[in-house]
Amino acid sequence: MSKALDGIRVLDMTHVQSGPSATQLLAWLGADVIKLEAVSGDITRRQLRDVPDADSLYFTMLNCNKRSITLNTKTPRGKELLTELIARSDVLVENFGPGAVDRMGFTWERIQEINPRIVYASIKGFGEGPYTGFKAYEVVAQAMGGAMATTGFADGPPLATGAQIGDSGTGVHCVAGILAALFQRTRTGRGQRVNVAMQHAVLNLCRVKLRDQQRLSHGPLTEYPNEDFGAEVPRSGNASGGGQPGWAVKCAPGGPNDYVYVIVQPVGWRPLTELIGRPELAEDPDWATPEARLPKLTKVFQLIEEWSSTLPKWEVLARLTARDVPCGPILSTKEIIEDPSLAADGMVVEVAHPQRGSFTTVGSPLKLSDSPVEVHRSPLLGEHNAEVYGAELGLGEAELERLKTTGVI
Repeated sequence: MSKALDGIRVLDMTHVQSGPSATQLLAWLGADVIKLEAVSGDITRRQLRDVPDADSLYFTMLNCNKRSITLNTKTPRGKELLTELIARSDVLVENFGPGAVDRMGFTWERIQEINPRIVYASIKGFGEGPYTGFKAYEVVAQAMGGAMATTGFADGPPLATGAQIGDSGTGVHCVAGILAALFQRTRTGRGQRVNVAMQHAVLNLCRVKLRDQQRLSHGPLTEYPNEDFGAEVPRSGNASGGGQPGWAVKCAPGGPNDYVYVIVQPVGWRPLTELIGRPELAEDPDWATPEARLPKLTKVFQLIEEWSSTLPKWEVLARLTARDVPCGPILSTKEIIEDPSLAADGMVVEVAHPQRGSFTTVGSPLKLSDSPVEVHRSPLLGEHNAEVYGAELGLGEAELERLKTTGVI
């Protein structure tokens, strides 16, 4: 079956996580993604290795369904080959430091001359301004995008989230921009520049906190369990901060992930009172309405936890869902990687690899009815040099060997 992005060639000049996460999504959608690496390879091939002399899980889990070529872009011949690759590509994606590609001699103006139809996407840490030259990492983006200031408990320090909203979150935003540019090209015939900053992507994901920052000017945020409010949105632990209060309640036997997250909807209050053995609270005017409960959310969830802490989380889940109470168990990474339903849905997949034997990775969260995804292993370093430079660019075996011995590829 054909794929959504069949016929689209992506020149992937990215490394580490934010860029590779974007280009992997494009590959899953059917694009031919050619990962262009330095002769030494993407640095993450060697980072956090768990198997000697094999590409790390860091690399393999972010570069599935791609082809790999190597190229020394600092050499004259390397620049010529890069020019040819740009001319044959629909999309170029890079996440080098600011100005790095320009310094190679490939400014946006030059790239447009080579290929007016190309979509040139860049991921940077920050937009134009005082932060432009800052080095950006995952947690730096979380810190400067509003996530850390609003994550954690009121009496503790700012915390990073385990979700990679700075890197992979930016990658998803980049894909949206690339797809929009490709769609616009069908009308204009022209490519365009796509710029996405990690700080901006995190900020976009934190918009509800900026909503609450503005609401603070009209008084305390009653949906939050915090007792005191200053001039900034506080850290509020596991509170949802939305219209429907929520909290993670403890379950038996009390392990680090023996929790269920429970949402208290207005219609769910009566069944909850019955489950916890306090049915009288459904009619008590001090408890019966959302307005009455909001000032004492901490006590609401303490009452629920007195009940839930006596039962295993899966039993708590079963009893709550039977009463149509919104909830979800806190799933550990071990539980997720062993979850048969996620495997059946193609979200946790086992992939064969010539160096590792096999590895488990995350499948595509994008489910298109006419463009199903099959997850294929990440490429070995330079695995497709002969295929791309030889069969597709027309270089002979003698030149390929010379390029290799002179360090161009």
